[in-house]
Amino acid sequence: MRGDLVAAVLAKLAVERPPPDLAGLRSVYAAWCRSVAFDNTLKLIHTAEAMPGPLPGSTADAFFDAWLEHGTGGTCWAGNGALHDLLGALGFDVERAIATMLPSADVPSPNHGSVIVTIDGERWIADASILSGDPIRITEPASTDHTGPLPRFEWFEGKPAVMWRALTAPDGFPCRIDRIGADWDEWDALHQGTAGWSPFNFELSARLVRGDESFGAARGQRFAFRRDGTFVSSPLEGQERLRFLVEELGISEEIAYRVPNDRPLPPRP
Repeated sequence: MRGDLVAAVLAKLAVERPPPDLAGLRSVYAAWCRSVAFDNTLKLIHTAEAMPGPLPGSTADAFFDAWLEHGTGGTCWAGNGALHDLLGALGFDVERAIATMLPSADVPSPNHGSVIVTIDGERWIADASILSGDPIRITEPASTDHTGPLPRFEWFEGKPAVMWRALTAPDGFPCRIDRIGADWDEWDALHQGTAGWSPFNFELSARLVRGDESFGAARGQRFAFRRDGTFVSSPLEGQERLRFLVEELGISEEIAYRVPNDRPLPPRP
């Protein structure tokens, strides 16, 4: 990650350069959840226009250059890759994690990348897709609470996991951490492997935290999960879709006008 980007990113996040402790992690991650969307706008443009080269956000430099100029985020490999490198540049003990989102039992594994930060011997999940607002501590099985509000930490199939909610699974589903520790080459290979087929290549998908709610877009709907557990959704199309991209996600009009309409999702190869 280029040195000049660190100061620019912290300035846009509106946080002071933090010490690499738990308070510092909470400060940076909370600002990230409010400011850097999980979104597939650049990936939709890249795939629909059959653009050459690596996928958008394949490096932290590319990710942050686009975010600073256009307000765009990225999907899991891009967003978590950038968050990993930012935290590393700030002095945190950080590792890439290979994971699997499990909205149903038949999804391929792995299909997700996450970020693990170790502080004073404890591991914390800071995920740029789940956007939990506060990093989630990996606890021992005997001390894990399986009854709290979502998102929350659980053990699932003998592995650490985050139970969280999405439009397609509002009652919750696990993101299972399969392995902690992956180098950049493996990470990039998994990212580039999604260029041919991914659910994020065909339909707008986005998520961000604002105030007391986590909101976003999926399946042609704007959705929101409120702190009290309430879930609401409404159609998102035409000018309302464009307004959502620009006014709610903070994406530049230059990019928003290029985001293609949703296309039918073909079967997984």
